[in-house]
Amino acid sequence: MDDGHGVAEGFRRHSSHWGHFSAKEEGGRLETRPYPGDPDPSPILGNFDNVLRHPARIARPAIRAGWLERGPGPDARRGREPFVEVSWEQAFDLLGAELGRIRGNHGPGAVFGGSYGWASAGRFHHAQSQIHRFLNTALGGYVRSVNSYSSGAASVIIPHVLGDYGGLTMHNVTWDQVAEHSEVVLAFGGLALKNSAVAGGGISAHVERGAMARARARGCRFLLVGPLKPDMPAEAGAEWISLTPGTDTALMLALVHCLVTAGLHDRGFLARYCIGWEAFQAYVMGGSDGTAKTAEWAASITGVPAARIRALAQTLAGRRVLVTVAHSLQRAEHGEQPVWMAAVLAAVLGQYGLPGGGYGYAMGAIGYYGRRNNAVPSPTLAQGTNGVADFIPVARIADMLLHPGEAYRYNGETRLYPDIRLVYWAGGNPFHHHQDLNRLRRAFARVDTIVVHESAWTATARHADVVLPATLSLEREDIAYSANDPVMTVMEKLAEPFGEALDDYAIFAGLAARLGVEAAFTEGRNVREWLAHLYGRTRQGLETQGLPAPSFAEFWAMGEMAVPQKPDDGGFLAAFRADPAAHPLMTPSGLIEIVSETVAGFGEADCPGHPTWLPPKDAPRAEAPLILVANQPATRLHSQLDFGAHSQEAKRRGREVASMHPEDAAPRGIADGDIIRLFNARGACLASVRVTEDVRPGVVQLATGAWYDPEDWKEDQSLCVHGNPNVLTRDIGTSNLAQGCTGQLTTIEVARFDGNLPPIRAHAPPPLTREG
Repeated sequence: MDDGHGVAEGFRRHSSHWGHFSAKEEGGRLETRPYPGDPDPSPILGNFDNVLRHPARIARPAIRAGWLERGPGPDARRGREPFVEVSWEQAFDLLGAELGRIRGNHGPGAVFGGSYGWASAGRFHHAQSQIHRFLNTALGGYVRSVNSYSSGAASVIIPHVLGDYGGLTMHNVTWDQVAEHSEVVLAFGGLALKNSAVAGGGISAHVERGAMARARARGCRFLLVGPLKPDMPAEAGAEWISLTPGTDTALMLALVHCLVTAGLHDRGFLARYCIGWEAFQAYVMGGSDGTAKTAEWAASITGVPAARIRALAQTLAGRRVLVTVAHSLQRAEHGEQPVWMAAVLAAVLGQYGLPGGGYGYAMGAIGYYGRRNNAVPSPTLAQGTNGVADFIPVARIADMLLHPGEAYRYNGETRLYPDIRLVYWAGGNPFHHHQDLNRLRRAFARVDTIVVHESAWTATARHADVVLPATLSLEREDIAYSANDPVMTVMEKLAEPFGEALDDYAIFAGLAARLGVEAAFTEGRNVREWLAHLYGRTRQGLETQGLPAPSFAEFWAMGEMAVPQKPDDGGFLAAFRADPAAHPLMTPSGLIEIVSETVAGFGEADCPGHPTWLPPKDAPRAEAPLILVANQPATRLHSQLDFGAHSQEAKRRGREVASMHPEDAAPRGIADGDIIRLFNARGACLASVRVTEDVRPGVVQLATGAWYDPEDWKEDQSLCVHGNPNVLTRDIGTSNLAQGCTGQLTTIEVARFDGNLPPIRAHAPPPLTREG
């Protein structure tokens, strides 16, 4: 028996970033079943099986012993001391008093509440919305972060070049267009299904694999440009063009040179829709700097043979070509350049605004790109007004904490880092997202107080002063909704909370009461009443369009609801192509800015006024001859539920698995299955190794997301025994323009580890005692 929507008797509906599902609890474990309409459900659902009562879970509020004894203040002992479990009443009293002290003595500008992270697929228990609403209500605001670790460079450069970042990524070429119209998909960085398997708000149908299979069957050619062969699914039948990581811009420049030399560039498109082509063409042909960007020039940089580059250019000419760029390319030094250069390459080919053609930045990078947009508004929690204007680019948190008051450049401005006294985090794990974790530890030691809401003892929780146990989404009710998915679903409570865990709303309500703003924060509503209130916005949108609009009670009883979607019309780029005068881009010229006078006017040597090949400073050398690619994992979303069953099954000997080429393994005496030590001047970690020809020689791949696990938590630069590559990556900005994350690439050395293997304690709690 089921409920008419494929949910079996005894199972309840829920959702996650990697897909809608149903589940039932039995004996502390969760049996999950994918959403019936999903043609390609994500195996990450398997991480839910064993997490409800896992030892990594946080059972009670806990205070770092040193903070409890000595009070707030900078302290290098964070992350190295035991915790004291206290009652919720005591936790609320202590933290309420500290928030009151900060508010009274320093003001809201001394609080960093960026709280970056994915948290829950639910729209009410969305951790960033909850914490921002609380800080705005209780303190009057907070210092925020802008952009993301995923697309920090792209989200700044694209508005200068094409105007609308959101429109380019979320209302542009769709997977249906690829399946039906694309003739060539030139994918820089690939279209890895492990990335598109996830999307904020949930997914009812993973369509990417099927769309690529349909396109291939129709005759579409997929070209994977990158150092990792698995970055394209087998269904695409892709041709792999292996190149040195970080050299995509040079390859694109050479492709343009080949097209221009052969007279195959779209002169009409460049003249009507673009600005700056003549100056850029002079750079490509060598007229402005004396270096022609020929195929031979690029071959010496990229490792792609010149003949292959010329043949690739011929492949692109005169066909419906979609150029895609993965987030990974811009998570590196000078990350703005490949994003901008790909936009120019697509302009040279003249395919913008045509179905299945043009530029699909980040296509395949996340599950809600390449889909139609919903035609009704989402249920969204109002966050209130932030009275603090200050912000930082999200990946500059360590710089901010280490260098308060110092100047930095961002998007043409000179800004000052604020002086932060309290960091408040809910629903995220900077010890996953951030780079150079040993430096981050030093940065976290500089503030008075760090507060973390967490469901499990991550490294971020271990480095906090006040740790408040938060429920998993599985332990609460919510509504799942994504702006690009046609199914809105209820998220039923699947299990009782672990220990004394509370949801973020209950935690903030308790703190709001201590600070005298409970009524303003809660508005007198409980969780179910808030869900009904938020649903009302979507219902009103349905009513406005004359569509069936169930009441909240009816929606909850139904369990799910189809929502209308907008036409697959190509968005702003299709309108621009049809009539650039009537539908100009949101750029200063209204055109595609091949040369940006605005960016040129900023005077940044590391981001000139047009796409430029800028060699990386962190290049292979004697002490670090290999390039590390620290990409996204296939077995979890970032570091979420690293202790989950699916994530754990993929590890070897309990450790994350790195991949390297036989040509690099053999001289080092490394065999498949060995434990290796990856190291450079910033740190070192252990991993198991897979020896494979699926990675380019000179490259080592190690996914992010293994929880940071230093062999000795009391040491300053201890070996991470679990395999977190962010002990190796560099904490620098992409450029002075965007200050984005550069965590994708760095240089390292690798050696076989022959010592006694240290135990893995990443998923065990720190030393705990009970108050009183």
